Amino acid sequence: MSDHPITPQVVAEHGLSPEEYERVLHAMGREPNLTELGIFSVMWSEHCSYKSSRIHLKKLPTTGPVVICGPGENAGVVDIGDGQAAIFKMESHNHPSYIEPYQGAATGVGGILRDVFTMGARPVANLNALRFGRPDHPKMRHLIAGVVHGIGGYGNCVGVPTVGGEVNFHAAYDGNILVNAMTVGVAETDKIFYSAASGVGNPIVYVGSKTGRDGIHGATMASADFTEESEEKRPTVQVGDPFTEKLLIEACLELMASDAIVAIQDMGAAGLTSSSVEMASKGGVGIELDMNAVPCRETGMTPYEMMLSESQERMLMVLKPGREAEAEAIFRKWELDFAVIGHVTDTGHMVLKFNGETVCDIPLAPLADDAPCYDRPWVRTAPPAPAGNIVPSDDIAADLVTLMGSPDVASRRWIWEQYDHMVGADTVQRPGGDAAVVRVHGTRKGLAVTTDCTPRYCYADPFEGGKQAIAETWRNLTAVGATPLAATDCMNFGNPQRPEIMGQFVGCIEGMAEACSALGYPIVSGNVSLYNETKNDDGSGSAILPTPAIGGVGLLADYEKSATIAFKAPGESVFIVGHSYRHLGQSLWLREVRGLDGRDAGPPPPVDLAAEKANGDFVRALIQDGIATAVHDIADGGAAVALAEMALAGRIGAEIVAVAEAGDPTALLFGEDQARYIVTTTDPAALAARAEAAGVSAIAIGATGGDALRFDLKATGQIAAVALDDLRTAHEAFFPRLMG
Repeated sequence: MSDHPITPQVVAEHGLSPEEYERVLHAMGREPNLTELGIFSVMWSEHCSYKSSRIHLKKLPTTGPVVICGPGENAGVVDIGDGQAAIFKMESHNHPSYIEPYQGAATGVGGILRDVFTMGARPVANLNALRFGRPDHPKMRHLIAGVVHGIGGYGNCVGVPTVGGEVNFHAAYDGNILVNAMTVGVAETDKIFYSAASGVGNPIVYVGSKTGRDGIHGATMASADFTEESEEKRPTVQVGDPFTEKLLIEACLELMASDAIVAIQDMGAAGLTSSSVEMASKGGVGIELDMNAVPCRETGMTPYEMMLSESQERMLMVLKPGREAEAEAIFRKWELDFAVIGHVTDTGHMVLKFNGETVCDIPLAPLADDAPCYDRPWVRTAPPAPAGNIVPSDDIAADLVTLMGSPDVASRRWIWEQYDHMVGADTVQRPGGDAAVVRVHGTRKGLAVTTDCTPRYCYADPFEGGKQAIAETWRNLTAVGATPLAATDCMNFGNPQRPEIMGQFVGCIEGMAEACSALGYPIVSGNVSLYNETKNDDGSGSAILPTPAIGGVGLLADYEKSATIAFKAPGESVFIVGHSYRHLGQSLWLREVRGLDGRDAGPPPPVDLAAEKANGDFVRALIQDGIATAVHDIADGGAAVALAEMALAGRIGAEIVAVAEAGDPTALLFGEDQARYIVTTTDPAALAARAEAAGVSAIAIGATGGDALRFDLKATGQIAAVALDDLRTAHEAFFPRLMG
């Protein structure tokens, strides 16, 4: 394998441009062999090096009072008090999930779990953010079924509850679905493990499953557009085993209870290559590996294959000298492979030995420092013109039923009932609310967790869309009563070599950065997934909508004080908190009822970050002081959909009386103005007084009760009413009908 000639075609097949290959020659001082070329290929891939995004990611706020560790490690770490930390991250597994939906989604869950428990945390919650194409697309049922089954199959078996997430549908994802997985774990602050190798002579050990030929070039595949030949890439999709992952979690946590580990890294994208290179580079040391010692499950594997395999459920560790036998006993007890495969050196090189010969000798500093970093050309997305003459609703009740049964609003019960969201017995709030809540085991504390993004906003105006994605997760956490701590991101975009796509990325990053700063809500970990496009016959690309998915984590001092969306009893007062500007641009109503999509639907609602902060802090205080009985943030579908969701959750209707004293009620009910919440209370006077004192808009709009939602449309003199049974039928029907 080492004497394989390196031709321009071989270089191109490894995803390196001629200019990048010149950098390899400069770094090596000679021509690389095939194994060395493969290592440069994966380490300099978009997926591993962030070469198109690094300069812009630096704009994001990543520090704060509770941040223990920001981006750069396996996951982000925040302090949750009492000597405990929450450790979390979100990652993409988009390309593999399109090619092989079950294993692509399953191994996405497995990989993000390893990122979290690698740092010493016991995983306590999984979430996901999924984007599919048109429901009637001929391939979509197969993709939905496979992805959902893969997420459930892995998470359920490994014993970590899947507690929340989101699902969107749009034609832009027809040829490139998105599967983003998030894991949250809890660790002791004095038992957090990092990946920087140190200690010349220290043993390097391989643990977990054996290495196979699955997943070779997975990172490279994830750094390219899709073509008609994508089905041929099925062998680059990894195969997961959740039962082995469960054993690996327990074995790692058992060894972590000792002081034997110097550094630890999971083998994710680019497998043994990325884990060993990152550990050595971060520690400023060298590394020597004996490839004959790597546990393999297939015969005749070459060093090239071993280094680039992305077989799952594997970890790499640096141990203190003399602790090998102790560690091996633990991993053998858990029926896992354990092998000493190398040691730390002071050479600054990665050296691989095989059959007594040196088959790779790469200087690590240039491999890391000379990695390409591109400031790609970009053009800012021009804000769309306002949507033209919008015909108001002629039937508010019928439009509400339409929205409640639409793909982006309909009940996700069919999905989340396939997930075990109660395993571990610490789930306080299940899927279906604004955020899930998981008890910190053995304490009164609760972690609130959520994922969110509105891609149609980001497509119309990336800057406002980026702001909104951050603000919405902050609002979701606030709506259950949690103090938002920090966020993770998964930046899903098209081909960065197209200036308009790069402009979407830059706009979203800048909007996110402004919102993070204003809300005191830093980004502590994340992932970038580019080249989410399908090549058309004419060579052009059909890109996904810009999708900066955000995962948020917040803290409740007492999980029993968390708020839910369900109306609690008849006769409670209903308030809308936050100013209603009647902005219909980019609303779901405009798309689902009037058929206006994309830039034809006008600009998205602007995000007033000062109002977000003031209104959110006000609502959180209402929850903590027991004044709010139910809370729901207003998002897709506007106030009418939020009210319907609260009514269905509580099986109690409402009479909404103060709707549009003047003017058309359509925008008031279906507009998606930001920074707003629906709040119910048994003490309206107290709520109103506190709102006045805080300078927050809080308007009483009606009361709970009955078995229908009734809107007294003041301006028209009409009553729009829809029975809860009719809303429920529409809301629950979409997925069972779609999936048969």
